[in-house]
Amino acid sequence: MNAFANSLQDENLQMIGQMARDFAEKEIRPHVMEWDESQHFPKDLFHRLGELGMMGVLVPQEYGGAGLGYFEYKTVIEEIAKVCGSIGLSVAAHNSLCTGHIMMFGSEAQKQKYLPKLASGQWIGAWGLTEANTGSDAMRMQCVARKEGNEWVINGTKNWITHGISGDVAVVLARTGDLLDSNGITAFIVERSTPGFKGGKKENKLGMRASETAELIFEDCRIPEENVLGEVGEGFKQAMKILDGGRISIGALALGIAKGAMEASKQYAKEREQFGQPIANFQAIAFKLADMATEVEAAEMLLNQAAYLKNKGERVTRISAMAKYYASEVSVRVSTDAVQIFGGYGYTKDFPVEKFYRDCKLCTIGEGTSEIQKLVISRDILKD
Repeated sequence: MNAFANSLQDENLQMIGQMARDFAEKEIRPHVMEWDESQHFPKDLFHRLGELGMMGVLVPQEYGGAGLGYFEYKTVIEEIAKVCGSIGLSVAAHNSLCTGHIMMFGSEAQKQKYLPKLASGQWIGAWGLTEANTGSDAMRMQCVARKEGNEWVINGTKNWITHGISGDVAVVLARTGDLLDSNGITAFIVERSTPGFKGGKKENKLGMRASETAELIFEDCRIPEENVLGEVGEGFKQAMKILDGGRISIGALALGIAKGAMEASKQYAKEREQFGQPIANFQAIAFKLADMATEVEAAEMLLNQAAYLKNKGERVTRISAMAKYYASEVSVRVSTDAVQIFGGYGYTKDFPVEKFYRDCKLCTIGEGTSEIQKLVISRDILKD
């Protein structure tokens, strides 16, 4: 790419970042604690995000999306997460999981039907893989689908599903073959209005409380053959590819939370005085800020490398796992130190770092725990 094209790309990225920042400051920040404490999922907000193209960042323009790449996508999530991790999480799950799965593996008819509604924010998407007893061990799923004529009948429950109650459409993974068979799982598109499909218990969470997390319940839910995503039996393999991109999303979410906590800490350290001077002048505080800045920078470099390779269509399993693992752990360390810098005030809901502290932990768990990321990384490097 020549220098002119590079400059245009940089300018585009800056514009998108500014748009996301402005939206977050105007539409999200005034309501952050209200939504958090009431566990309110502000569905209308996502319609407005869709109008700005942020609910279909990666969706091609012919399907109503913004047609952008992973650098822009990373930037959108990061800027929103600097203000509210909950909203950042919902934007990430909608884009990379439900929408991303249909975009990557859907038929032309499925793309034409669902992507415009998802990219515009008219519909909110959910993605159902996890079950109560099968978090990391997805091949033991108990949610099953059996073929009856030209229909599939789904029975079972999914847990920890973002937008489990409010989502208008869900991509659901169900077992269609033998237990532990990686070729025995199939992906289905299920619309909210389908009989036998409903939302269940909403989780009362430590953090990310404005991002709705709930059960999906299927009771003799009949799905037409045309709603199978890709080929029968390919669902598990599809899901692993979707999670490669999803880990970039969660890494960006974690990075945004870490940056928000670091910026708040830096500002507070300059303003807060003890012993006649700003606490930023004390080495104990300054060194915490130095550690924050260094680790945030390193996490961003890993995420940028993952985004670069993803944009090129190259394999990202190892680098996306590294980026997600490192960024999420950095987010926890930075948020913990931020509370320490704020002292007693950091332990109150009057200052933002208390919420960053609660929100960040989910990043080390969702879309593959830190332990699973290390398993993915170690298996991959031992192939060399």
